[in-house]
Amino acid sequence: MSTALAISGWHRLGPAGGTGAALPDTPLPPGPPPVLVDVDVRARLGRKGTSFYDRVTGFAVVACDAAIRDAGLLVDDGNRARVGIVLGTTVGSFRSTSDYSRETLVQQKPYLVNPMLFPNTVMNCAAGQAAIRLRLRGVNATVAGGRIAVHHALRFAQNAMDRMAMDAMLVGAVEEFSPHRAWNAHLTSPSTGTAEGGAVFVLERGPARTGVHLLGVAAGFGWRERAPAALGGCVARVLAEAGVASRAVSLVVTGGAETGLGSEYAVAADVLSTRPRHLAPAAELGECDAATGALSLAAALEVLAREPDTVALFTAAGPDGGVAAGLVGRPR
Repeated sequence: MSTALAISGWHRLGPAGGTGAALPDTPLPPGPPPVLVDVDVRARLGRKGTSFYDRVTGFAVVACDAAIRDAGLLVDDGNRARVGIVLGTTVGSFRSTSDYSRETLVQQKPYLVNPMLFPNTVMNCAAGQAAIRLRLRGVNATVAGGRIAVHHALRFAQNAMDRMAMDAMLVGAVEEFSPHRAWNAHLTSPSTGTAEGGAVFVLERGPARTGVHLLGVAAGFGWRERAPAALGGCVARVLAEAGVASRAVSLVVTGGAETGLGSEYAVAADVLSTRPRHLAPAAELGECDAATGALSLAAALEVLAREPDTVALFTAAGPDGGVAAGLVGRPR
């Protein structure tokens, strides 16, 4: 990346509320998973055009709309072709895909399924509907990457702004809670409760109204025992890209809830040769899959709003060997 990109606005959807609301600082309580009971999509967007949104799409459109408002970004006919969206995902809406697949098995042949269900099964439905709603005609993409999806989306946004003449990019991810995701999580990672949430950020060139910039982002791959070295390499590359000394990093936000030896934090601390403050949103919010990186970045921005001199590293590691790291702060 040739220059740091400004994070001019953002919006988080989570059990603790929206933009600026502090993440909870207590461990996830036993019982029902944290869900977004206070996010009424129709109340925020109106009934028109929202009747067939699934939960993921509704959350994405709400977050994109709120992020643009927070950034004070005026979209008109003069610039709408240069404002784009890239959202991270795991498989799109697990529920919509599963429900549609079930329809093909239980309805009468030749598979008389409801055609209105089909658009929500496509992974880029949320990004596409957000662009339609907000009348954005720039680059529109969806990146499937699980826990490191947002880091990939940030890299995609960098390239879009550097090579495709985009003035601004909305970047983020959302995940819904559903029985389908909960059952999948129970089978694959039963140690962390399933939850939902997400966040969207507005990236622009030039000085940020908030003063905060994305200083660098890197992704890699390391299978099993090689994952720590791969993550450490990402951290080192991000520091080099940003031209930031390791001792300047004062906060590490990890995507995993683990805090012991071999954790994301331990790897980052080893590369930094320091023990910066540590936040692990997954420990408080639960497993949010593709939204993990977005919630980690949101947690870092919440700290930066209170402590402007903070330089924050946010990391993610997936069960498939994908690892990533990003750095935010004020340019030095």
